Amino acid sequence: MSDVIANAVDDVVDVLRSPLGLLAVTLIGYQLGRKLQNRLGGHAIAQPVLVAIVIVGAWITLLDVEYDDYVSATQMIAFWLGPATVALAVPLHRQAGRLTGFVVPMLVAVVVGAAVSIVSAVLIARALGADDRLEKTLTAKSATTPVAIAVTDAVGGIAPVAAVLVILIGVFGAVVGPATLNLLRIRDRRARGLAVGAVSHGVGASRMLQEDETEGAFAGLSMGLSALAISILVPLLAVVLF
Repeated sequence: MSDVIANAVDDVVDVLRSPLGLLAVTLIGYQLGRKLQNRLGGHAIAQPVLVAIVIVGAWITLLDVEYDDYVSATQMIAFWLGPATVALAVPLHRQAGRLTGFVVPMLVAVVVGAAVSIVSAVLIARALGADDRLEKTLTAKSATTPVAIAVTDAVGGIAPVAAVLVILIGVFGAVVGPATLNLLRIRDRRARGLAVGAVSHGVGASRMLQEDETEGAFAGLSMGLSALAISILVPLLAVVLF
C-alpha cells in the first residue's frame, strides 16, 4: 500500500515538474496576482508580476526544478510577449495628437536619461568596488529584457544577472513610480508615462495603462525609445568607461 502511495506521489510530482505543470503555475500565479490587486483596490504593491514571481520562485524551489528547464517550459509565454509589446502601439495611435510639440523634448529626455542611467550605474558600482564585468552588466539595466540581454552579451557582461536586474527594477519602478511622480507634483500625463516607461519597461507600461490611457501610451513609446537609445549608447560609452 505504501508503495502505491509513493508511486502516486511521484507521478503527481512528475506532472507538476512537467512543462505543462510549470506553464500552468505561471499563469495561475499571474491570475492570483490580478485577483489580489483587484481585492486591494489596485494597490501598487500588489503587482501581478511580483506576485507571480514569488509563487513561481517558491514552486520551482520546492520541486527542485532547474531554471533552464523552467525557461524552456514557458517559451510559449515568452513568444507572446513580442506581440503584446507591439500591441502597446494601439493606445499610442489613439493618443497621436498628444505628440504635437512634444517630440523634440521627448527625444532629448530619452537620450539624456539613457546616458545618465548608463554612466551613473557604472560609476556607482565602481565606487562600491564592483569588478569590471559587473559594471558592464549594469549598463543596460534600464532597457527591456531582450535588449538588455543582447547588449550585456555584446559588451562582455553577465546576461542572466542583467535580466534579473531588469525585472527587479521594472517591478520596483511600477510599484513606486506613480507615487514618486505624485510626490514631485508631476501632472502631465505624457511626462508621467515617459518617466515610468523608460525605467520600468513592460511592467511599468502595464501599470500606467491602469492609471490612464495617455500615460500607458507614452510609457509604451518610452520603453521602445529607451531600448533603442541604450542599445546605441552602451557600445559608444563603453569605449570611454571601460
